[in-house]
Parts: sequence; structure tokens; C-alpha cells
Amino acid sequence: MKIRDQIGKELLFFDGAMGTVLQSRGLQTGEIPETWNILHPEVIRQIHKEYLLAGCNITKANTFGVNTYKCKGTAYTVEQLVSAGIRITKEAISEAQAELGENAQPMYSALDIGSLGKLLKPLGEIAFEDAYNAFKEVVVAGEQAGADLILIETVSDSYEIKAAVLAAKENSSLPVVVTMIFDENGKLLTGGDVASVTAMLEGLSVDAIGFNCGLGPEQMLKLLPELTACCSIPIAINPNAGLPVVIDGVTQFNVGPEEFAQKARLLVEEGASLIGGCCGTTPDHLAELVKTCKDMPIQPITDKNLTVISSYNHAVYFTRKPLIIGERINPTGKSKFKQALRDHDMEYIYKEGLTQEEKGAQILDVNVGLPEIDEPALMEEAITGIQAIIDLPLQIDTSDGEAMERALRCYNGKPMLNSVNGKKESMEMVFPLAKKYGAVVVCLCLDEGGIPETVEGRIAVARKIVDTAASYGIPKKNLVMDALVLTISTGQDNAMITLETLRRLRYEMGLHTVLGVSNISFGLPERVRINTAFFTMAMQNGLSAGIVNPSSESMMAAYYSFNALIGEDDNCMEYIRKCTEMAKTDTPAAKNGNTGALSLEDAIVKGLSESAYQATEKLLNEGSDSLTIINDKLIPALDIVGKGFEEKKMFLPQLLMSADAAKASFDAIKSVLSKQGRHNDTKGKIVIATVKGDIHDIGKNIVKTLLENYGFEMIDLGKDVPPELILQTVQEQHVKLVGLSALMTTTVVYMEETIKLLHDNHCDCKIMVGGAVLTQEYADMIGADFYSKDAMGSVRYANDLYEAGEL
Repeated sequence: MKIRDQIGKELLFFDGAMGTVLQSRGLQTGEIPETWNILHPEVIRQIHKEYLLAGCNITKANTFGVNTYKCKGTAYTVEQLVSAGIRITKEAISEAQAELGENAQPMYSALDIGSLGKLLKPLGEIAFEDAYNAFKEVVVAGEQAGADLILIETVSDSYEIKAAVLAAKENSSLPVVVTMIFDENGKLLTGGDVASVTAMLEGLSVDAIGFNCGLGPEQMLKLLPELTACCSIPIAINPNAGLPVVIDGVTQFNVGPEEFAQKARLLVEEGASLIGGCCGTTPDHLAELVKTCKDMPIQPITDKNLTVISSYNHAVYFTRKPLIIGERINPTGKSKFKQALRDHDMEYIYKEGLTQEEKGAQILDVNVGLPEIDEPALMEEAITGIQAIIDLPLQIDTSDGEAMERALRCYNGKPMLNSVNGKKESMEMVFPLAKKYGAVVVCLCLDEGGIPETVEGRIAVARKIVDTAASYGIPKKNLVMDALVLTISTGQDNAMITLETLRRLRYEMGLHTVLGVSNISFGLPERVRINTAFFTMAMQNGLSAGIVNPSSESMMAAYYSFNALIGEDDNCMEYIRKCTEMAKTDTPAAKNGNTGALSLEDAIVKGLSESAYQATEKLLNEGSDSLTIINDKLIPALDIVGKGFEEKKMFLPQLLMSADAAKASFDAIKSVLSKQGRHNDTKGKIVIATVKGDIHDIGKNIVKTLLENYGFEMIDLGKDVPPELILQTVQEQHVKLVGLSALMTTTVVYMEETIKLLHDNHCDCKIMVGGAVLTQEYADMIGADFYSKDAMGSVRYANDLYEAGEL
């Protein structure tokens, strides 16, 4: 029997933690666990065997931290560590099955893949394809060694997850299970929520998704309803044994085997069909779990039949309430936009997107096609650039096959693809890409015969497209039909044909619909009047999404009025709010979009680096003092972003892009000061480091970037930093604040050791700590002065110390 035949059909048990048990078997703090595959294979094999004899079906190979970045500095290659890890699981399975005899159940070896420990561009330093290749190396080695499935776990960035999933799907035939590390609010580190990541992963055709690490079973139980509400595939849950505490200098977890099993039972009752453990769980925890849950039936797995797309941080559903797709990122009929494309003026494009977002668009159409430019390269750049500063889902609008694939591949989320039509050539190009990347496809009701002149003709094309899509494995829920709009200036029946086609597509065929609304008035005067009336009629006849200009007051007034009239606006509050906003924006700029110069504050809040540099130069040239610019404009803008981040209204990508914009402003200031022979003062020095044995530096780098932009001089000692080096630096540089980061439970002891060393040497400094495995209680026990759950907390603390004269 193969594991794919069992996933989602019966309850399966993953094993528990490897690192926790290895620590009890002699793994030293800071030692790389995966090297034990070579150095102490008998210990690893025994741990796997204990889990299997406890009743687990799936044992995770000791390969979690193996990748090209983390293997640097070791004596072993990725292939050596992965092959040894899989071989050991196979040996353990054989031994366990032999001991159990006829009572043995099917057992499987999982290639365990963890995070690379770095953010991907544009937020970090690793290119998407470099991340993909790093994961590919692990996947190829794992399948060749005989793994039965791939588990991608403990990843907190949806973009990194996508790179890992594509590497797994494109380079192996193994089932893929993905479990992610969410916080108690249901957010990934980079801002993704449960629904957005679920949409992306279902689109990429993984075999199961769920949660692991970071939280115990009780906390995961609170998040599980969010997943079951939108998930149509099996769910995997591997909680920690509660939260970490320090007892006699040793990291321990506060949930014992019996309590763990009883709480995990609730997870199975609520929908988990694969269950196991993460940090702090042991063979005893898993034995109790299996005993408690082994005879439980799993909840039926049902298709939620959701038409959904997503950005990196939220999902957008097609429902009874229509959606607005912003049409302005498109060169058709826009001379300024065409010139911006020729000039490679990316911020012009970004400003168009930001304006549409502000005006109420829920999705942005992105079309950068001009004959004289490299459309595939520019499309990829536009998609990644827009997603870095705008959190709306995007509709990739191109007929170029290469541009289409490059955009789909680099897109962070589940995209919308515009478009396919009923021509055989079109469907053969588009549907394989849509299936591979999980896109929702806009389908035009035309084929080799052109646009049918009748309703029946367009419906026939729609049926052909639906049937053909099904042959590629694409369900109706991932198709959105465009009934096509021809101008009434060339045919008085054109509007009624489109509206009747729309009605039948929506209510007879059960398909969601989309229209490029403004085509209806081409060639006529006062076009917005016709557009508005037609838009309202289309919504009444089943339009799911209109491609419109959201800066058009008339069109948006019709939209909000319609929603209020059909009962999709509670107490008409959205209508009232928008009426108030529209009264303030009745200007040509508001109607046509705003792509002019931005203030420094706006440029920083929106994350536009070039605009921030230009605005700063302008202020300096007008005579503003650099300190005034920093204190009155730059820092208040960063405070707005920081507050938005803390209130969960803005997310890590926006925070970091705003930090980049602030850096651009500082660069402009430094350039001017340098020419004048002056230097900008700093608020004080801060030492920051990832502690000894830990090679994860995502969190540290985020904190460093933000503190630099708030005017602090950062001394970054890097990762895997010995306590002695931190002490030496503090003493030599007379530093008053130290920031320590740790991600792994096996390395936090070095955080405690570093703090003790600083205290024993009577260093006159404050110590702030952070990291996924830390809690306030834990930080208090190891003697830290401040614990921050996020990067902005560290900024607030440093600023408080500065204002109190302690830095």
C-alpha cells in the first residue's frame, strides 16, 4: 500500500520531535542535529524505532535543517545527510515491522524539509529560483534515497512555501504535506492568514495542509475552524507539547503525554486526519496519542467549492457580492502609461496600483504588454514589485506564454489569469499553466469563429471551455467566464446579448463571471454615463467581478449603491462611508488616478524608495534642515507604519518596503551632508546577534533594518555568535543595549548563557530578546530586560531607552 492511498481516508500518525529527544540522548547545545545521521546513526535509528513502536505510521527523517545554506561549514553535503537520514528511517521501519510481526501496520518515511532560514527577495536576500534550487537539491536526494512522502514544515513565509512546493512537485512523484507555523492570531511571519495560504496550496495541488510548531494543541484548536472552513483537502496537525519553560537551565515543555493526547483528540474531532507532534513531544506523548485516538473516525473531507484567489496575506472570494478589478495598470489607450513602460518607470506603475487600492479595488489587473519591450521580464518585475507594496490579489493579464508562466511562477499567492478562450491553441497553452500554478482563469466566450453574435453561441463556447478545462483537471470553481462586451455604438443589441449571456452563465451554468465594463461605450460621448448604467444592469444579471476604473466616482457610486440595495452592506455603513470619502475627492486627479509626486511621508508609508529619495532631495534643496526632515517627517511616517503593523493593519512586507523607502531618504540626507563635510548623528549603538548554534537570522535582520531607520547605529555580529564575542563587543564599544535572537529550542540555552556572561561581567547594558520559541515567562526566567513578540516592539523599547537618556 502507498501512503497516497491512505491520506484523507483514515487517521494517520506522524511521529514527534527529533531535536527534543536527541537532546536527552547527548546532542550538545549548538550541535547540528542532522550530522548525527553520519556520526551516530544508531541513535537516530533507535529514536525512529521508538516512535514506530509507539504506533506512528509516519516517521520524519532527521533532515529538517538540511539545505545548501545550512550545510556550509559542515563536513557533509546535502546529498550525504539526506541519503543517510532516509536510509536510517527505512532501517528503523524494517526493524519495527519485524518486532511487531503480523500486528505491524504500514509505515512510511517522510523527507522532512524545513525553512532555509532566510527571507526571499524583495524582502530578503535569496532569489525565488535560488530558494527553489536549494529545495530541489533536497527533494531529489530524498526521493532517490527512497522517501515515501515529503513533509514541508515550520515555514512562516508563503513565498518560501511556494518555492519548496514547486521544487517538490516538479522534481518528484511523492505526496506533499505542508504544515506551517502560525502565531496565535493565525498569521505567518510575513502576514499570510490561514485562508490565503490554503488557497495557494490547494491551487498547487498539495496532498494535505495544516499547522505545526509555535503553538500547543490548545492554541491550534482555536485556529483549526479557520482552516476547516476553507480547506477541501486533508488536514495535518503537529502541535508542540505546549509552550517552552526553563527548568534547571534546560528547555522543557509544559504539556505531558496524557494532556497532550486528550487535547489532540479534539483536533481529530474537529477535522485533522493526520496528527502527530512537534517540539517537546516524545515517544511517550505519541504512544498516548495513538492509544487515545487510534480508533477514531476522521471527519469527511468535502469540497468547499470556493472560487477564491489570494495575495500573500488575504484571500478574496467570488460570492453574490460583486468585486472590483482595477483596470488602470494597462497601456491600452493610456499614452502616459505607455511612456512609463518604455522608460522603465516602475514607480508610475506602483502608484497606479496604490491609487486603485485606495479607491476600493479588491483585485488589480496587471498588463504591461507593448510590442517594443521585453514583456516577460517586465511582467515578472511588475508582479514582484507590486506585491511588495500592495496586498491586493492580482490578475495577470497577458497573451504571451512566457510572460504568463514567469508571472504565475513568481506570484505570491493564488493568482487570477486573464485569459483563455475557446480556441484550441489558447486552451492548450493556458490550461497546463493554470493547472500547475493553481490560477483562477478568466475565460473569454470566443473561439476560432470569433465572438458569437448570439447568446446561444457564446454559451456553447463556454460549455466547450468548461469541458476542456475538466480534461486538464481544472474544476468549474477555478473558471470565471467573460461574456464579452461589444460597444452599443456598432450594434444596438450588443448590451442585451451580453447581459443575457451573463445571466445564463451565472444562474444556469453556475459559473462566476467577469466583464471589461467600459467597452460598452466605445465611440460614444460622455462614456461614463453609459458605463455606469450598464455596470448596474450587469451586476443585476449576475456579474461577479467588474473590470473598471475605481477612481470613477460614478462607477463606484453605482457599485456601493447596488451592494446596499441587495443587502450586501450591513446597515449601509460601507455606502455611507464611501459617500463621505467621495465628497472629498471630486477632482480630476481623483478621477484619473494620481501618479504625481508624493510627499516624503506618503512615499515612506507606501514603500516607494525612489519617490522617498526625490522628496527628500526636494526638501533639502528648498532649505529644510536634515534633522528637521528626520524628526518631523521621516520618523513620524515610520511611526505610522509601525503602528499599522502592531495593529495588524499592515504586514511585514509593507513594513520592510517602508524601511527601504526610509533608507533611501537617509541616503539622500547623507549624500548632502557628505558634500557639506558633515555627518548625521545617531541615537546610540546597539549590538545585535543570533546566539551561538543558531543559524536563523530572519528576525534579527528585520529588527536591525528597522532600528537603523530610527537612527540607531547597529553593530550586527551575525548568526551563530559565541557569548564571548558579544561580551567583548559590548565592552570595547561601550554598548548600552544588546539584542539577542534564537529560533531553535536547542539553542536558547546559549541565549541564557550570553545573558549570564554579560551580568557576571557587570556590563552596564540592557538586554532585549526575541524569537519564535520565546515567551515573556521564558525571557523573565533567563534574565532578559525586555521580550518583544515582534520587530516593532524592539524599536519602541530602544526609543524609550533613548528618550530616558539610557543609550
